[in-house]
Amino acid sequence: MKKLIFTLALAAFTTVAFAQKKVARSAERNFKKGNLEEAIQEAEEALQHPDTQGESSVLLTKAKAQTRMFDMEEDITASTVSLGRDAFQNFEKVMEMEGGDKSSKVGKDVYKDDVPELPENLRPWNKNTLKMSAFNKAIIAYEEDDFEMSYEMFSLVSDIDPTDTTANFNAGFLANDLGKFDEAKKHFNRLLEIEDYNKLNTYYFLVQIASGEEQDPELAYEYVMKAREDYPEDKTLAEFEIQLLLQMNKMDEALASVQEALKSDPDNPGLLLRYGYLLEQSGDLDGAYAQYKKSVEADEEFFEGNFYAGAILLEQARKIIAEINELSDDEWEEKAPEMSEKADGLYSDAIPYFTRASELREGEASAEALELLFQIHTRLKNTEEAEKYNQRLISIYGPDWMER
Repeated sequence: MKKLIFTLALAAFTTVAFAQKKVARSAERNFKKGNLEEAIQEAEEALQHPDTQGESSVLLTKAKAQTRMFDMEEDITASTVSLGRDAFQNFEKVMEMEGGDKSSKVGKDVYKDDVPELPENLRPWNKNTLKMSAFNKAIIAYEEDDFEMSYEMFSLVSDIDPTDTTANFNAGFLANDLGKFDEAKKHFNRLLEIEDYNKLNTYYFLVQIASGEEQDPELAYEYVMKAREDYPEDKTLAEFEIQLLLQMNKMDEALASVQEALKSDPDNPGLLLRYGYLLEQSGDLDGAYAQYKKSVEADEEFFEGNFYAGAILLEQARKIIAEINELSDDEWEEKAPEMSEKADGLYSDAIPYFTRASELREGEASAEALELLFQIHTRLKNTEEAEKYNQRLISIYGPDWMER
């Protein structure tokens, strides 16, 4: 009797196991016929049963069916992304079940080359198919100005193949543009790990994210110094280095860096401006003015150079005025006229710089230069010129602009 019961139990177990094998085979047949939802449903059923849940080929069938459904999707939405992500994760699980062996039968199937021109029944519908399909959808979404979905698709491509430089850069670029800075850093940092890839623009983005969005000049400086090891002649990196040293109040290092940079690029307006600023901070106003003046000579339309040159002349003039106000009565008659004339000369010298600066900006962006021109002409009793700038300021802020 016991033997009979055991035999019946064994028969039942064998029947159930056979049934699950049959479900798994049916899933594969439905996939080949294009009955994708049925294939996925049957694969999921087989994956729930102890006898077939460990079979990588069953999960592969599900991943293939998901990939084919993903490829067929015409609307690019969050659900499309989710479907592609699920397929990718299932391919990853398949390879885990295979112990990462790409030379196994299943492993070869996962990584077999795909040729889109082949008939559908001859395509492998594997990771390579998923990658190509996601890339195409990324391009379509971008052309339709759907940058969010374009990012998601490029991100999927780069996760499928972390060495794909085009996908990683595009994903990083779009993520940065969308304000997804952590995601942007992920993709850009991947690019730094790829040999023989031109990483210069990648470094630019990482520096800007660290210094601008994250307000972390130390991290930005680390990126700059790492980049300069690979691109020692790049002028933009040299400017970044100086700018970051200034942010970190490392004036001596910044001064040494800007002097070194100017040896190879003596007419760089940005470098000359920073050199002038460093000299100004050290108290050398004459030296600072000389560098600001050089920056304008190098580029007459350099707003900052014009503004800083004018501003330092004003600073010198105001110092003289302050000194005049400290004179004793006896000193006043002897020194004040000459000192006032010198101050007025500095005010006059500042006019061309602020005039040019005001012409290089429009609206409120020009207002500070316009106000300074109004004040200078008022002091110098250039009534008509002062009124001209008064009217321009009224056009920007209204008649009560002085009360702002």
